Amino acid sequence: MLVALAANPRIRRLVRETVGGLPRQFWWLWVSTLVNRLGSFVVTFLALYLTTVRGYSASYAGLVASLFGAGSAIAAIGAGVLTDRIGRRPTLVAAQLGTAASTTVLGFMDGQVAIAVVAFVVGLCNNATRPPTSAIIADLVPAEDRVRAYSLNYWAINIGFGLSAAAAGLIATHGYLTLFLLDALTTLVCAVVIFIRIPETRPQAPTGPADGSAEPGISLLTVLRDAPFMALVGLTLLVALVFQQGSTTLAVDMGASGIPSTQYGLVIGLNGLLIVVLQIPLTRWMEGRSRTGMLIASCLLTGWGFGLAALAGSSAWLFALSVAVWTVGEILHTPVMMGLVAELAPTHGRGRYQGVYGLSWSLASLLGPAGGGLLLQYAGPAVLWSVCGAVGTAAALGYVVLARRTGAAGRRRTGTVAVVAVPSETERTERTEKTERTPAGA
Repeated sequence: MLVALAANPRIRRLVRETVGGLPRQFWWLWVSTLVNRLGSFVVTFLALYLTTVRGYSASYAGLVASLFGAGSAIAAIGAGVLTDRIGRRPTLVAAQLGTAASTTVLGFMDGQVAIAVVAFVVGLCNNATRPPTSAIIADLVPAEDRVRAYSLNYWAINIGFGLSAAAAGLIATHGYLTLFLLDALTTLVCAVVIFIRIPETRPQAPTGPADGSAEPGISLLTVLRDAPFMALVGLTLLVALVFQQGSTTLAVDMGASGIPSTQYGLVIGLNGLLIVVLQIPLTRWMEGRSRTGMLIASCLLTGWGFGLAALAGSSAWLFALSVAVWTVGEILHTPVMMGLVAELAPTHGRGRYQGVYGLSWSLASLLGPAGGGLLLQYAGPAVLWSVCGAVGTAAALGYVVLARRTGAAGRRRTGTVAVVAVPSETERTERTEKTERTPAGA
């Protein structure tokens, strides 16, 4: 059957159009991402480990996850600045080495304070990989291929995630320490691959027009003043708050319902599996369609997909249905947002723009687990999952409002209704000139 599919001209053309034409360095980055996610066990199973093995409460598990998110929030800004200042590759390699070391230490930690502190460090190092990775893709890949490249990279993330989540449930039955060590090992392998195979991609800073000595500066203030971009960041925060429940309170709720870790691994692994199967076809289906419509649909599917968990009780199958619905929302949301961020970021500010965008997810990692843990512990699962539905609806309404305010500009490109305008070459030049007049900052 596989041979017949490979011989089909339509299948070959689809594969060629999907993976062809991208730089070799991108594929090395893709491989390193895949290897990293194949060993990404700790974040997914941390809440379950703390509550079932260590015997801590759901609120403490939420607190630890929030400290992980606090580290991620600091890293989003710090790594974004370092990505633009010292380069993509050194920032990425240093972050991966730090992640490998701190993950190993976390596996041996005992005591609530020690675990919480090291979890913060893991979050700090782990999230510092995102701005340089996203900037490398934007540097290497032409604008017309970036959405496809980001989708392929996200595809690799979820191939690894799906396999690792399913395998981790089985590995955990033999001891959670193995999960920590394997996670650290795969991250170390990624650092080696990046160091050997990925060159520095940071563009050379152009000189000033007058005396050839001035260097353009893009500060964090420049990013924060970009109103359409910051509106997208705020709406992403709402969606990310809901998504965070998938790796924290969902595990706790399933564990409290008597569902074993092996079944939890299979259920949450469905998220990665569906993304592997559907990401590329749905990304191609979305080409030329309304960005606003895709984002609205993604918010509703995400919010009320989690809302279905309120009906699951002790049924792993109903939890799986919930995961399937919000996974479709994730697939619709991710490539659109990645493309928008890459389009809005000036060339020499890609690290900072990616860092501020990543900050929305980091803040969600900080606030989502703590808020979700408290709701689950004191209000019950029905309230928690209903709130997820409400937050998803609020984000969808936010995109409606934003689309109305930027609708005229968003229809500049034929066949696309964007939430924000896609900058033309003239607009890109004007933006670059404006940012060059902005004093460089953190």
